[in-house]
Amino acid sequence: MSEKVLMKGNEAIAEAAIRAGCRHYFGYPITPQTELAAYMAKRMPKIGGTFLQAESEISAINMVYGVAGAGYRVMTSSSSPGVSLKQEGISYIAGADLPALIINVQRGGPGLGGIQPSQSDYFQATKGGGHGDYHLIVLAPASVQEMADLTAHAFDLADKYRMPTMILADGTMGQMMEPVSLPEETTSKVEKPWAVTGTNCEREHNIINSLYLVPEQLEKKNFERFEKYAKVEENEVMYEEYMMDDAEYCIVAFGIAARVSKNAITAARAKGIKVGMIRPITLWPFPKEAIAKAADKVKAFISVELSMGQMIEDIKLAEECRKPVVLCNRTGGMIPDPEQILKTIDTLIGGNN
Repeated sequence: MSEKVLMKGNEAIAEAAIRAGCRHYFGYPITPQTELAAYMAKRMPKIGGTFLQAESEISAINMVYGVAGAGYRVMTSSSSPGVSLKQEGISYIAGADLPALIINVQRGGPGLGGIQPSQSDYFQATKGGGHGDYHLIVLAPASVQEMADLTAHAFDLADKYRMPTMILADGTMGQMMEPVSLPEETTSKVEKPWAVTGTNCEREHNIINSLYLVPEQLEKKNFERFEKYAKVEENEVMYEEYMMDDAEYCIVAFGIAARVSKNAITAARAKGIKVGMIRPITLWPFPKEAIAKAADKVKAFISVELSMGQMIEDIKLAEECRKPVVLCNRTGGMIPDPEQILKTIDTLIGGNN
């Protein structure tokens, strides 16, 4: 790791991607992720890479499709409405089993909404925002350091499983500045014998496609893909437990909501209330087993979200209705503060006495 430098989260993602071997970026500017595209515009030409501001988000994601098919590390970035425009292309990339990285630095919605931070794209990211049966690996950083670390990890996972990955950050993470140790340059090249690189008459043609007109073939492919997803769920779940050893109440939060929740936990413990937190780092695969294990001992769960309540559904599924799950939220670009979370805890305790 290098010496620490002060960077915005958006810039940390861009530099980490370059160091992970990404030399192709296609995007379109939208707040609050524009610094990422601007960073790539400056750096890519200097290192022999390709930066292209496409005429639209739809064009950008289909350029990603092409480069991914050629076997190169490639990425795009946008914010909520822009990612919505990319959904058809993301479904095509998933259907063609191609590795690629999509960055979503979320803003409020629906529609144009506002430019302030949000977490209301959780459903879109984790449930498959485009058409068909597919998943993305979805990673949720809670610091600028994780913005960098998870970017490198996302490229590795994409190549390992031949599937698209997503960094789902809220606008606060993109705009926040913190010291960060950037990863070393990646020198190893992943072998991709399936890539469309030209044959030189030495092998059969590779074909990248997501079209299967024979229904039995499409069904077979979908079942095979979900066998791969099962391996991802088995091997790639990431989460942080915070003060869960003796916790009687469990907060579940990610991104900026998790950082605020830690302050609320400190305040609650000062009052003698035993609160802990499970912070999902992979939103898909979701840490279901960790939630289920916590349900054996805690009295209730609090889902802290910058949305009208989306992750709360996965918490309820994981704990199988054994314990109450309540929502503590702000939306429209607002962020819950520790006092609001503490008030939710106090109300919950009152209802559980």
